[in-house]
Amino acid sequence: MSSGYARDKPHIAIVGTGSGAFAAAIKAVEGGARVTLIEGGDVIGGTCVNVGCVPSKIMIRGAHIAHLQSSHTFDGIPLNQPRIDRAALVCQQQARVEELRRAKYESILESHPDIHLVRGWARFDDSHTLVVKQQDGSELRVVADNILLATGASPAIPDIPGLKDTPFWTSTDALVAEKLPEHLAVIGASVVALELAQAFLRLGSKVTIMARSTFLSKEDPALGDGLVKAFEEEGARVLLHTLPDSVSHDGQGFVLPSKAGETHCDQLLVATGRNPNTERLMLDKVGVKTGSNGAIVIDDHMRTSVEHIYAVGDCTDQPQYVYVAAAAGTRAAINMTGGDAALDLSAMPAVVFTEPQVATVGLTETQAIEQDIAAESRTLDLENVPRALANFDTHGFIKLVAEKKTGRLLGAQVLAGEGGEIIQTAVLAIRNRMTIKELADQLFPYLTMVEGIKLCAQTFTRDVKQLSCCAG
Repeated sequence: MSSGYARDKPHIAIVGTGSGAFAAAIKAVEGGARVTLIEGGDVIGGTCVNVGCVPSKIMIRGAHIAHLQSSHTFDGIPLNQPRIDRAALVCQQQARVEELRRAKYESILESHPDIHLVRGWARFDDSHTLVVKQQDGSELRVVADNILLATGASPAIPDIPGLKDTPFWTSTDALVAEKLPEHLAVIGASVVALELAQAFLRLGSKVTIMARSTFLSKEDPALGDGLVKAFEEEGARVLLHTLPDSVSHDGQGFVLPSKAGETHCDQLLVATGRNPNTERLMLDKVGVKTGSNGAIVIDDHMRTSVEHIYAVGDCTDQPQYVYVAAAAGTRAAINMTGGDAALDLSAMPAVVFTEPQVATVGLTETQAIEQDIAAESRTLDLENVPRALANFDTHGFIKLVAEKKTGRLLGAQVLAGEGGEIIQTAVLAIRNRMTIKELADQLFPYLTMVEGIKLCAQTFTRDVKQLSCCAG
């Protein structure tokens, strides 16, 4: 059986059914194409809705509420150590996951007759033909004018002696675990590791974090340092520049020897990044170029090294964020249906949903200097932001980086309880090439955390400690 060129409409085959794939499918249909979606897994929707953004943020929110009950800073409101029913939390979480998968993915297939779903694992036969091995063992040949690869990524497992022989968790396992571990050890210190480590800590587990180097090692060092302090204040044990020499499991718990001594825990979470899902595709057969880790190399139009083959999302060398994948999918579809659309990531926001949150956009001061840009920066501690004082929570800072000659905003790094909400103001400022002076002259509502952006901009020319409240 085969699926070939349509006489009346161009045919686009998309491997994967995540956000990038669906954004592309919808846009391609709008552009006059018919689409075949190919999915090898049990459910559609990709990482974000099923095992990533949605369930993790629900878990983090629940942990935040538990933390507020037991550790808030307001006099007159009794502290309460909540009894956590983890199974009930997971049940509610997964119900919302299923609801969103239905609303945002499954229902779209039903309402778009030009989008057809094929289930099975795809590989290239030639540059226009995919062979899909279906669950019953049969093979379906899908022939298309253009092909989009949106196969996502899977948890990377480090090569630590003994690890693969133990019942460790990946983030997928951790999110649906119905029992809270008494002591959770976490290997990793980037986004997923830190978000889940703090969530389990706040739900009542003892947590030890083992980091190969520092927290968020690719970011401004002050962000990682601030998070370490916050985590330790909440009771986490943080071991920087420390990985286990080996991992073993005796049937009851894990043993992780390291230079810090032996760590004993009843559960281990490995969250050391994600590798692109490209091995099954047989990309070398058609000449699609990949990087050292298997990531598909693409340009700003989402084109691979083969003219009519495109790629988007976590399987590529672009940043692994769902909104990047979706934006890339839309633009890829435009390009596959005769248009010309590029993706500009120069003002791409990134958020780590710890508390305080880490939010960044643009260049750090070090990155600006590495690009031969004469830059300067200012850092505003949150004790200078009136809303933070009113919240009795001054953990963190706001840092702005500007070009010396023009004053143009180049980047922002935020460590704050609402960092993800604050950062978008800096994103828009960078996108519109605003200067520090223009930012400082804007009206910001009082009392808000985002007012800290204005106050930080003002520190380039004055001492904000000498200003009255909401001074213009």
